[in-house]
Amino acid sequence: MVHDVYEVKGMTCDHCVRAVTAEVSALSGVEQVKVNLTTGEVTVTSKGRLQYREVAAAVDEAGYELAGREEK
Repeated sequence: MVHDVYEVKGMTCDHCVRAVTAEVSALSGVEQVKVNLTTGEVTVTSKGRLQYREVAAAVDEAGYELAGREEK
């Protein structure tokens, strides 16, 4: 399993968390998505390394923007 942490800008409420979780969860290979509203961090557990642009597109579809990426 691969764990990646992304920073998402613009999330302010539980609706934001649900929207980002739903869009990122729909990506192929994603096993789990955890969103920390306070820090803006989204931790994605997947079967393999996800392409940054795919995650960015999913977050954009939810109405938000990736601020950066940290790999763990």
